[in-house]
Amino acid sequence: MPVTRSATRSVASTPVGGSYNTTTALSPSVVGKPSKRKAAEEIPTAKKTPRAKKTKSSDESAVAPLTSDAFIPPPPPPLPQNESKEKALVPAVLTFSFEEAKAHLIRADHRFEDIFTKLKCKPFEFLEQAHPFRALVESILGQQISWLAARSIIHRFTRLYDPSLPEKAADYSASKSPTSFFPTPYQVANTDIVTLKSAGLSTRKAEYVKDLAARFADERLSTEKLLAADDESLAEMLIEVRGIGRWTVDMFAIFSLRRPNILPVGDLGVQRGMLRWFLSRHSSKHAFTLSPHKLSGGETHDDKTKRASTSAMGPPPTTPALKSTPGSQRTKDVEPDNEVLPTPSESQSQTPALITSIPEPFTPSINKTLEADAMNSEPLPEGLSVANLKTRLEGKKIKGAFLTPKEMEDLTASWAPYRSLGVYYMWALSEEKN
Repeated sequence: MPVTRSATRSVASTPVGGSYNTTTALSPSVVGKPSKRKAAEEIPTAKKTPRAKKTKSSDESAVAPLTSDAFIPPPPPPLPQNESKEKALVPAVLTFSFEEAKAHLIRADHRFEDIFTKLKCKPFEFLEQAHPFRALVESILGQQISWLAARSIIHRFTRLYDPSLPEKAADYSASKSPTSFFPTPYQVANTDIVTLKSAGLSTRKAEYVKDLAARFADERLSTEKLLAADDESLAEMLIEVRGIGRWTVDMFAIFSLRRPNILPVGDLGVQRGMLRWFLSRHSSKHAFTLSPHKLSGGETHDDKTKRASTSAMGPPPTTPALKSTPGSQRTKDVEPDNEVLPTPSESQSQTPALITSIPEPFTPSINKTLEADAMNSEPLPEGLSVANLKTRLEGKKIKGAFLTPKEMEDLTASWAPYRSLGVYYMWALSEEKN
């Protein structure tokens, strides 16, 4: 039966895989041997397809903005009906008696009585809700970069999910509140790597954040599970997440979950503060000194901004030495900054992701407190002496650390089960004279 011209056009206009296949329409096996005149008439008809050009233009406009500051991603996936913001927050309450903890530390070392008077233990006295997922995401995004860069990336990341936020991080003061807008785990888990990188994340950090988000989205992790876990189980759960190491877990446990008995054995600031605290208890000849910059009161605008930046986790982390201290736990996916972190005086790289109510460095007047005779003086643990404590404080480290984990545990044995409170004040003693 002969094929009419209308039938031939019908075959030529059928899409295959989203495009128009003119070769199939002209195949002799389908329509016989068309005349040269027919072929000439059909080819232009297939090429004059405005829809194909529109589709190409649309695709280009969706990709090109990834290199532009004006990029706004498509709307995030819809939230599940059972998503509850309240369930995602840690309530602003303590799981222990703060007054009992203070009394315990004062019995262990009566100098704490004066310390509590001089400086509030902010994480445990000024309580506010905490957002675990947010705190952990910000800790990952702030790794290995300056605090200004971290603040910018965190804001750009958040703005991916709410473009109505101010374009500049400095113009968004609400970011300090744990109840301000932040994407849900479900939203982040369903965001592709390319979109996350458009906010300034490296490929690795984008993968880390998606791994964390996926675990919260499918409830392998949840605020409820984190609150119910004991300290070791908490560490096990979080260290399984790519990009999270033991130091981050310890900071999260102290500042977000307000756990009372955490000892960050990999934190150089805590180690230095402990050296001063215990050395002064056994030797009145060692005086606490402060950076001349602090003594002069010449605080720069950047210093004030760093101190004012707040969120749910920890003291200001800095770019760490690549070598980890004994006892640090590193997985193959953990970036080095999750392990041993120097104090602010050792680096200018600070991130807002882990900055909270950090203690101000004590002034030299603290010497009167440090040198006071202890009512319950205890001998130094075996292997430690006044001489080697002085040597350590002067800079001699053991495998990159001032104190080993066992030495830290032995020195603070009388602080248990409230080590976290004592640790907080060790940061205020960690300032090093430049």
